Amino acid sequence: MLLIIGMVTCHRIAGFVFVLGQLCVSLKAYYLISLSLFNLQNAIGFQRVHFDTSSASLVNEITTAIKVYAYGVEDFINDPRNINRSLNTQLSCEGVGAARWDTGDRFFRYLRNVSVETEAGKPNIEFTQDGVLRAAELKIMNLRPGISKQLVWEEIGVWKSWQKEGLDIKDIVWPGNSHTPPQGVPEKFHLKITFLEEPPYISLSPPDPVTGKCAMDRGVSCRIASDAEITEVDMTLAHRNGSYYQCCAGFCIDLLEKFSEELGFTYELVRVEDGRWGTNENSKWNGLIAELVNRKTDMVMTSLMINAEREAVVDFSVPFMETGIAIVVAKRTGIISPTAFLEPFDTASWMLVGVVAIQAATFTIFLFEWLSPSGFNMKLSLKQSSPSASHRFSLFRTYWLVWAVLFQAAVHVDSPRGFTARFMTNVWAMFAVVFLAIYTANLAAFMITREEYFEFSGRSPINRPTLRFGTIPWSHSDSTIAKYFKDMHSYMRLYNKSTILEGVAAVLNSELDAFIYDGTVLDYLTVQDEDCRLLTVGSWYAMTGYGLAFPRNSKYLKMFNKRLLDFRENGDLERLRRYWMTGTCKPGKQEHKSSDPLALEQFLSAFLLLMAGILLAALLLFLEHLYFKYVRKHLAKTDRGGCCALISLSMGKSLTFRGAVFEAQDILRNHRCRDPICDTHLWKVKRELDLSQMRCKQLEKELESHGIKPPPQKQHPQRSTNCLKSCLSSSSDSSEVVITAEKARARLKSLNIDQMGSNTDLFRYSLFLFSRSRQNL
Repeated sequence: MLLIIGMVTCHRIAGFVFVLGQLCVSLKAYYLISLSLFNLQNAIGFQRVHFDTSSASLVNEITTAIKVYAYGVEDFINDPRNINRSLNTQLSCEGVGAARWDTGDRFFRYLRNVSVETEAGKPNIEFTQDGVLRAAELKIMNLRPGISKQLVWEEIGVWKSWQKEGLDIKDIVWPGNSHTPPQGVPEKFHLKITFLEEPPYISLSPPDPVTGKCAMDRGVSCRIASDAEITEVDMTLAHRNGSYYQCCAGFCIDLLEKFSEELGFTYELVRVEDGRWGTNENSKWNGLIAELVNRKTDMVMTSLMINAEREAVVDFSVPFMETGIAIVVAKRTGIISPTAFLEPFDTASWMLVGVVAIQAATFTIFLFEWLSPSGFNMKLSLKQSSPSASHRFSLFRTYWLVWAVLFQAAVHVDSPRGFTARFMTNVWAMFAVVFLAIYTANLAAFMITREEYFEFSGRSPINRPTLRFGTIPWSHSDSTIAKYFKDMHSYMRLYNKSTILEGVAAVLNSELDAFIYDGTVLDYLTVQDEDCRLLTVGSWYAMTGYGLAFPRNSKYLKMFNKRLLDFRENGDLERLRRYWMTGTCKPGKQEHKSSDPLALEQFLSAFLLLMAGILLAALLLFLEHLYFKYVRKHLAKTDRGGCCALISLSMGKSLTFRGAVFEAQDILRNHRCRDPICDTHLWKVKRELDLSQMRCKQLEKELESHGIKPPPQKQHPQRSTNCLKSCLSSSSDSSEVVITAEKARARLKSLNIDQMGSNTDLFRYSLFLFSRSRQNL
């Protein structure tokens, strides 16, 4: 009846499948077993452990399950992250509907965080991360004869997980209707297990010198002395002597303890006498394999690698750990490279900057200045012998400008006059800003001392004669290298070490450049290094695994294989690996370099900027020629307020007389002529002035010779000093007046030329420039 009630309950409350699903299965299995046992008359003394299955208890558990489910639903709904998720399961105990509930895993996390109050004296209903009850109560039952001679299950004790006082058991009826337990225990077996130490699988430490025992955190006692050495020694004193017995601990020892607990055997740990792993030397095996071949031991338990040669003479279990051959090196503090200032960019980038970018910028600036209508006319400039010839904008001066802008040097440079060339110079300056920003940002990483190490990759052998490397003789790594890389094996014999610890110490002390051995062992030593200087490089080679080794046709192989598969399935092997393979340093795989030279692809944007600037500058050069040839004459005719002159001034020419005067003033002050025939015209003006002065003096002398006193000269100091200003003076209403060439000549005649001095020269030259510019229009 209870079975039917339990099944109906699970059927009707489909939403409690997760909570009550195991309960339903357990009920069915429990009652089926119970009914079958009731017919067994010789089953007296059977014992079992189960939970309370009374009707009242089951009803209470259903109520508790409803509370757990309700609290879980409440927490699920109140979480804003589950707004778009539904609790509609589409599942049932009859197998109709979906096979998996997509939201079940998320809902499970809310259920396991539920806490339900129970009756007084009992802890709250809470669950572990796996969904197991934290507080469990189990009843211990004993099958014994009842009053009517029928067998009944009688409660003899209750175990409560939250109580630490122990368990009280009533009188037990044992098999055979006896009140005393049967004599003897199930038969156990004893194994002699041979090992060879290698951390983290097996590590040795001395025992307590007084008691001769090993502490719980130091493993189990193991014999390191040979059979001959231990024969005539007092065993009590031998266990206290570290020369005979040591404490073994590690991954393999913990795994061996689990085997011993599961299979119920005792063991003796003995170290192999010759201290070798086992290789076939001159058709004879040595080390651990020899112990198995000669049947001197029942099993080998250590980090013994599986290979085809060993499998031909001994039996291996399924692998309990994967491994391969790896290379360990030590990091060394390097020095700053003499070429560190070149390392921020790769070779292609530097070639592109030096051969392409600089040359392109130089020739485009020079070419645009040559072709610009407002730039330096190189052909005319070369013909001059005046000081203005020193102002040529040559190709080498363009190189000087480009280098100065690139490195932001505060030196004197000759700037171009053409608008297009100036624009191209600004584009090059933008390129220089980007280039220097990337260069300086990446340079800091290369101008510091970095840790260096030898790099190896792939399966290529270390065949460089300048390197010192070795391995452990007669190991799997040694035999593999001897088989596939004979020259390399012959060379490395000079640097082989007897143990892994000696090899790693030699790498740290720079006695060796690299050490070749099992990958998992090297990874462990890498993460355990206090200074974190060790590093495994390259990829693993000759992948294989560690296994338990037995003599041929051993009767223990199957039972150990079965347990190994169980340990792998339930995660025991993974937990042991995480416990023993961790350390303070990061896993010893090859680290990525902190700084790599920038490739061309990473620096391409700056070159795209430069190319775009060149194309745009070429377009501006075309527009500049169009302006001077077609647009400028129309602007000169229509411009009366001087607004268009602002645009013209930026192009290097002036539309107004005022602009021409300023240009002439600047030329005379700086002794630079911007017009090709400037010096010739200036010489003519000075000559006319000299002739005028000489003519005036001759006239004065002629007057004096005739007895006529020359009239006194009129003084016009203010007008003489401000002649240029008067030419540029504002009108009465303070508006800018743009005068024509004819008005300028009329105004020149109205001035007293003899009294104006250098200002007259300046005015005449300005008038000439303006007249010429208007005539060109």
